[in-house]
Amino acid sequence: MSRAAKLAPEVNRALFVKNLSYNVSAEELFDLFGKFGPVRQIRQGIANNTKGTAFVVYEDVMDAKQACDKLNGFNFQNRYLVVLYHQPEKMVKAQSDLAEREKNLDNFKRQHGID
Repeated sequence: MSRAAKLAPEVNRALFVKNLSYNVSAEELFDLFGKFGPVRQIRQGIANNTKGTAFVVYEDVMDAKQACDKLNGFNFQNRYLVVLYHQPEKMVKAQSDLAEREKNLDNFKRQHGID
């Protein structure tokens, strides 16, 4: 049985980080997240709707688990980090839910004559 066999299904090598300072550098993120193991990649959000977020990908799932456990709620640059496992299937579902809600809102507006 491998080390990863006992982990919860949502645990993976990719972490999603929220509530980062807009001024944080990639080097500072590598220093912080690198304390838990080799980091393969860090991608910071640069668009207006993704600033303050990043994806951190580890070489090993156990390193990602340890980082998630230790850094979620950690005060970094006077901000409390939110560190989650990246779950792309939930993002796809959220986007389809949003489309359905927007469609329902449009129908409601038409029914009630709202622009």
